[in-house]
Amino acid sequence: MKSRKRKQLQSQIDPNKTTTDNAEPYPDHPLPTPQDCQAVMDSLFSLHGFPPEFAKYRCQRLKSISPDLTTKISPPPINVGSQDAVKSQTSVEHEHEESVLDGLVKTVLSQNTTEVNSQRAFASLRAAFPTWDDVLAAEPKSIENAIRCGGLAPTKASCIKNILSCLLEKKGKLCLEYLRDLSVDEIKVELSHFKGIGPKTVACVLMFHLQQDDFPVDTHVFEIAKAIGWVPATADRNKTYLHLNRRIPNELKFDLNCLLYTHGKCCSKCTKKGTNQKGRASSHGTCAMLNYCKNSNVNI
Repeated sequence: MKSRKRKQLQSQIDPNKTTTDNAEPYPDHPLPTPQDCQAVMDSLFSLHGFPPEFAKYRCQRLKSISPDLTTKISPPPINVGSQDAVKSQTSVEHEHEESVLDGLVKTVLSQNTTEVNSQRAFASLRAAFPTWDDVLAAEPKSIENAIRCGGLAPTKASCIKNILSCLLEKKGKLCLEYLRDLSVDEIKVELSHFKGIGPKTVACVLMFHLQQDDFPVDTHVFEIAKAIGWVPATADRNKTYLHLNRRIPNELKFDLNCLLYTHGKCCSKCTKKGTNQKGRASSHGTCAMLNYCKNSNVNI
């Protein structure tokens, strides 16, 4: 009986074992090719520069490759002329490095809200409760009040409380740094045990906070991927995630994901919502993705 359970657990975390959950959903869909990925990334980089809000995570990835590398390489180029961009550029090296638990909670708070609101919610949470032990000991209503500006406060407060309770029960302390010693598949199994933590949240923690090669698919990435034919028009987000993680070269995943997300936020032509936040993409009347559009049903 124990042997059977052990085999079942190994099948969940064995990266070489093909299961229904991680099988290629679109084996006959040829896009994107590595060349497509590089071309789109180059086009978006020329338009946006590297998004300043992700610069600190990019530096952390470089540091994880080689501790001495960040002292030899200047921070990634960003759009000039923006005070926020300049501030971000100069503060990358001095910003406090987040813990993995910080990153997971931040990602939970970012669900179904704007980046500005989620950042405010996290800052408010830490101002009210300086340590995660304080959060765990707090009444749910107090946590809700602290994060209310981020939306869906009851749901998110319950999720955060559950994460901390389960973590303390399982590990005896409120810390997720042990994930750094696990494989990607093992990390996915560990994080999926927490109620309310789905594939996109796991992928964001992997890419931003554990410096792993993964490719989260949010609404912006999903819509652009369909518009340029990287997945079939009938694809859903989970299958898009599986497909793109198979097709996109690991070395391009981080930069390409950040650029697609940034472009999706500021170009109304690449999203169904039709919103047009401040940015350079749609202000020129054309879209950087025009040459890559493979889906004739999408008007870019």
